[in-house]
Amino acid sequence: MFKEFKEFAMGGNVIDMAVGIIIGAAFGTIVNSLVADIIMPPIGVLIGGIDFSNLFVTIKEGATAGPYSSIKAAADAGAVTINYGQFLNHVISFLVVAFSIFLVVRSLNKMRKQEAEAPAEPPRQEVLLEEIRDLLKRS
Repeated sequence: MFKEFKEFAMGGNVIDMAVGIIIGAAFGTIVNSLVADIIMPPIGVLIGGIDFSNLFVTIKEGATAGPYSSIKAAADAGAVTINYGQFLNHVISFLVVAFSIFLVVRSLNKMRKQEAEAPAEPPRQEVLLEEIRDLLKRS
């Protein structure tokens, strides 16, 4: 049983999956930064200077009464909030990741299709036999 597990764990699929997860996590941090630092600030400026990451609704006041200036201030006061701005950032991050994955899969599918459409070169023996046939026809 240990031998089977070792073969499974050291197999190519498991290692490929581990590499994919690590790269995916790194890609996720890049996308989060893209959304939070590049995409959302201009959108916030266009609609009146709103910081989406700090949009929330207080559903229960904390020890200190609101209004609260930020999610952190509300959390520090013990208030219960719905952080819809952060949710919106996460939705946009998901859409960016999904679109990026779509583009990668699309390009891979195009490459595979081109490879499948390209005619395979005949084996060397067949080429030689065709040359011999052509020479015999000429004589």
